Amino acid sequence: MEIQGYNVPEDLYYHDENTWLKIEDDGTVRVGMDDFYQKQAGDTTYVDLPFEGDSVSQGETCGKIQSSKWVGKFVSPISGEIVEVNGELENDCRLINKDPYGGGWIMRVKPSNLDEELKNLAYGADALQKFIQDHIDKAGKGGK
Repeated sequence: MEIQGYNVPEDLYYHDENTWLKIEDDGTVRVGMDDFYQKQAGDTTYVDLPFEGDSVSQGETCGKIQSSKWVGKFVSPISGEIVEVNGELENDCRLINKDPYGGGWIMRVKPSNLDEELKNLAYGADALQKFIQDHIDKAGKGGK
């Protein structure tokens, strides 16, 4: 689904800090930065990845992402244990720009409180319309 020029797949859940999650068949969740982030930030130049085996909490900063415009925080949209990080980003961190919902994923997490924490995330067409509009308003762009 596209909302005001931003690609926002409807099958994902979105956190206010521009991260998304996808529930995988094995019960883990895949996490990355959304299209709004990558379009606002410009080219990603460096990613400070979290570590496999670390625990993360929903809303907690667990890494940093540097772009051509700024250094930002990577915030976990869910609590749990990091079971994998995307090592490909060490070779080409621009995957976050080129394919934010595919090859540009950042980590996989074994969630500890999934059902409860999903309630704190934007999901579905109506919620995503509001989510993107709120982000546009916050960025002061009034559009793309």
